[in-house]
Amino acid sequence: MARNNETKMSREEAGRMGGEATSKNHDKEFYQEIGHKGGQTTAKTHDKDFYQEIGRKGGEATSENHDKDFYQEIGRKGGEATSENHDKEFYQEIGRKGGKN
Repeated sequence: MARNNETKMSREEAGRMGGEATSKNHDKEFYQEIGHKGGQTTAKTHDKDFYQEIGRKGGEATSENHDKDFYQEIGRKGGEATSENHDKEFYQEIGRKGGKN
């Protein structure tokens, strides 16, 4: 335990312990609901530029931590998921849209 002195715990330790206690009392739906509410609130208070900036930062961080094989793997998984959820007409439509300038 990381203690500042003999009677106080660190902020990090208190946060960890609080998170563990909360996770014992709540299920997946609880976390989905608070995530949804947080997302709605964020959308009301931030604009397109905010989302572009956090997307750019996230992409940079990901590219610094992963190699070509990572991107090939997530591309393969995404392609498989897409093919399971769409039919021939979907691919014809996106092919037609992709061919336009």
